[in-house]
Amino acid sequence: MYSITSYGKMIADHVRTEAYAHALRRAIKPDSVVLDIGTGIGIFAMLACQFGARRVYAIEPDDAVQVARTIAADNGFANRIEFIQELSSRITLSERVDLIVSDLRGVLPLFRHHIPSIIDARKRFLAPDGILIPQQDTLWAAVSEAPDLYERYSTLWSDNAYGLDLGAARRLAVNTWQKGRVASDQLLTPPQQWATLDYYSIESANISAEMIFTAMRAGTAHGLSLWFDGLLAEGVSFSNAPGQPELIYGSAFFPFSSPVTLAVGDRVSVKLSADLVVDDYVWRWNTQVAGQGDEIKADFKQSTFFGAPLSPNQLRKRESSYVPALDKEGQIDRLILSLMNGQNSLSDIAHTVATDFPDRFKSWQDALNRAGELSVKYSNRSGLSHASQ
Repeated sequence: MYSITSYGKMIADHVRTEAYAHALRRAIKPDSVVLDIGTGIGIFAMLACQFGARRVYAIEPDDAVQVARTIAADNGFANRIEFIQELSSRITLSERVDLIVSDLRGVLPLFRHHIPSIIDARKRFLAPDGILIPQQDTLWAAVSEAPDLYERYSTLWSDNAYGLDLGAARRLAVNTWQKGRVASDQLLTPPQQWATLDYYSIESANISAEMIFTAMRAGTAHGLSLWFDGLLAEGVSFSNAPGQPELIYGSAFFPFSSPVTLAVGDRVSVKLSADLVVDDYVWRWNTQVAGQGDEIKADFKQSTFFGAPLSPNQLRKRESSYVPALDKEGQIDRLILSLMNGQNSLSDIAHTVATDFPDRFKSWQDALNRAGELSVKYSNRSGLSHASQ
């Protein structure tokens, strides 16, 4: 979830926001119906109204949607924007829309359920001749010399004032990636296209491709830098490539297991894969560096799966043969959920839970907090408070 300050920073990114505004201005007609997925505080929804849209559906699961409602009212757009606090995949609309606008990316477009959300919305909501903004994102990669970025993965664990061996933590760290920008003169190889995400036709959230780079100058390779170019509409785009103005997205840095010295002409083969598992991506980057005469200088196999500090006990609980049983916390949640049947108030549920688990809750008010959290997460929109019944 983003803070209000984070939403403000997105708006303040003039290159990004002006590109979206330009694309919306060109696409919207007087009778246009628009769907804004991940509306945040409603900027794109209000711009759509400003440019003449007849109706806008603005979808946002975060409580920031309340701020969006207020801002829309303050600007005279409340009667044309319907704000819906929910995930787009869980809603239905009474009509098809002429345009879907979204910016669900993180540092990279492969971010949580960005792609599945676009696929679902395109199929269920977009009119046959409807428009998507953005149209596509193209991801680029290059081998980079980035000692300052690599220090986060290496020096932090190898240099400490206490003489301790922290190698186990370093092995986890080099299997994670972070936001990290490099300059164009830090690239050791020409950039290569890794993938193009065409949102009009994409069907899978998973991407995998191999790239073969050739070192254009000598240096020390610390990892792979990854960024994207966004095409919002024909002739309307932006890029956060090295050498371009820095955008809110930044770029990604995937470290190598250890730095590799490259000579001009050395070949670096990288198979980069991203697979959406539940709510997040598992990344894999397998790298082989070959010198002159096909000498193998390095052969790394890395994955964010190896960067997660899972204990054997936690891994055992994921095995298909494991027979799970609820612990006390699970029993409490099960009781609360069973009582959320449309007949009991949260007060009633809290009193029952506090009575059944007196060693866990000192008062029914403590139990009310727990029940309230589950209510926010799971209760449907038809629930009524006592004051409204």
